[in-house]
Amino acid sequence: MALIHAPFGLAASVMLATSILFLFFIILAGVTGTTPLNKTYFLQADTTGIQGAHDISQWTYLYSCGPNNEQCGSAHPAIPFGNVWAPNAANAPPELIGKYGGGTTSHYYFYMWRFSWVFFLIALFLEIIAFFSSFLACCGRLGSSIGSFVTFLAFAFLAIAVSLMTATFVKARNVFHNHNRDAQLGGYGFGFSWGALAALLIAMILLCAGATRKGKSKNTVDDGTNGNAAQGGRRWGRRGRRDRAGSFSKVNYEDGRLDNVNA
Repeated sequence: MALIHAPFGLAASVMLATSILFLFFIILAGVTGTTPLNKTYFLQADTTGIQGAHDISQWTYLYSCGPNNEQCGSAHPAIPFGNVWAPNAANAPPELIGKYGGGTTSHYYFYMWRFSWVFFLIALFLEIIAFFSSFLACCGRLGSSIGSFVTFLAFAFLAIAVSLMTATFVKARNVFHNHNRDAQLGGYGFGFSWGALAALLIAMILLCAGATRKGKSKNTVDDGTNGNAAQGGRRWGRRGRRDRAGSFSKVNYEDGRLDNVNA
């Protein structure tokens, strides 16, 4: 039975590892200048003339940076969206500025990005648990059921995180465009986010398939073997009776011939 479930568990482990790797690329963006971390950001915008901001600003998971994720500030958990500029900065788009985040961020962007940030972290934690539980899926349906349940939870949190992140930065890009400022979404940041979600979905499907797949039980095999043996025994029994009947008739025939000769 383990051999039947092993391919599903191993394939799910590969997909989970891929999703976890993508999430680490997102979280560690800006930590070093190596590829792909120096190319991973959610939004790049022209912030020329905004008080306290670089000419080009990039939003990552832990930092607000300049071009190529250089000249980043200090890392902060759930960093406010407006951390790229000074509090109550002049020339910043008014839709993005508010009293939150020390006077740098509006209500909408502060909470949208903060909740997205938290859900990313929860999803990563659950994915790591799901990765180790996926090895149990190689042992049978129970392991697949446990792995699929944890993977489903991780998928739910990551789906919320990616959706909130997408809504936040797409809307912010449009705000910059409305103020005649260049802005573009990060291909690596969005690619890793949606790629992690897709890999997690595939892993969940594989684990669910392993949980619903039934192997041939030993009792079924034994019953089939015993049934064949019984059928063979009945055939041999019928053949033995026919042989005995034939032998008895032959003996009677020979005895009759001898009686005729003696007469």
